[in-house]
Amino acid sequence: MEPSSVTFSFFLIFTGAAVFASVALYTRQPLIIAYIALGACIGPYGLSLVTDLNLLSDIGHIGIIFLLFLLGLDMQPQALWTTLRKSTVVAIFSSAIFLGTGYTVASLFGYTTMDSLIVGAAMMFSSTIIGIKLLPTTVLHHRHIGELMIGLLLLQDLLAIIVLMILLNASSGSSDTMGTDLALSLLSLPLLAGGALLIVRYILLPLITRFDRFHEYIFLLAIGWCLGLAEAANALGLSEEIGAFIAGITIATSPISQYIAVNLKPLRDFFLILFFFSVGAQFNLGVLNQVLAPTLILAALVLGLKPVVYRFLLKGVSENRTLGWDLGFRLGQASEFSLLIAYMAVASSLISERASLLIQATTIITLLVSSYIVVLNYPTPIAVSDRLRRD
Repeated sequence: MEPSSVTFSFFLIFTGAAVFASVALYTRQPLIIAYIALGACIGPYGLSLVTDLNLLSDIGHIGIIFLLFLLGLDMQPQALWTTLRKSTVVAIFSSAIFLGTGYTVASLFGYTTMDSLIVGAAMMFSSTIIGIKLLPTTVLHHRHIGELMIGLLLLQDLLAIIVLMILLNASSGSSDTMGTDLALSLLSLPLLAGGALLIVRYILLPLITRFDRFHEYIFLLAIGWCLGLAEAANALGLSEEIGAFIAGITIATSPISQYIAVNLKPLRDFFLILFFFSVGAQFNLGVLNQVLAPTLILAALVLGLKPVVYRFLLKGVSENRTLGWDLGFRLGQASEFSLLIAYMAVASSLISERASLLIQATTIITLLVSSYIVVLNYPTPIAVSDRLRRD
């Protein structure tokens, strides 16, 4: 078989993932760690058995889209609106604190002002994938903590989109149109949601009601709706993730929404394995020593400060202490958006290679450590303890 073929790459990834996952379970480690470790071992900076990371990263991104779609299926529009109003204050103040933390650390280690600003911006966000993947679906999604986490992550996703658009405009030199582009993109959000609601009400729900006995058709309709709205959001200057979430929430009131959610979970997991593999494979461990000191300090601050900041900010909006700590530790890491910011900024020559490595290393370390903390101490679908395992 051709070593560079997609089929051979999939064979290596999923066979290797099965082996690494077996070792992880025997040693009571989170499965996410196994997928990242596999990427580091057989990716281009390891044994170089899998080298086409752009393709795998794009395929893995579909997992994030399905993740947000399934998340939307578990949310009611009225509950989401109430949660977003409470989450806004927490999201704004926490983002400002983490921006300042990243900027300060990078500045102290001699990075330029632009490097430091982008490093700080990358630290503002928490991982949607880690947060939602480790959130028990049937236990917490309809409880207050699940709704609050979803609200915070959605607001952070919107903020991340704004940051990415600013970087894109800065790299193209079109600063004169930056404000207009941002305004149009933000205005397109209610337009997309309104259009989606009309399509669901007058087209999708009648089709689902008429043909709900044909399960294969419902499966295809759900995938088409999810990916179609993701592409529509992308065309309007938003992200595919937001489009997929809107696709889910607009049909959440349908009686068949839970059937769709259950049947799409294996497909979501398939793509998420590829995503975590690509995260591990894209980081060059050989150059880690160039940014080791600032990486360790920044990662320690992110892991230590985020739970504390969320705990006190949530207390300020009348949330109880236990919920604050739980949510704080679940959001106590950098984000996949942080990696995207690093890749885009260095490709556009807005930051140095060293600053990009700092963002990547900090993000991966916080993803790993945060996963350990949550899996070993809080209810999750992949907890190694029977007492904490919830699905």
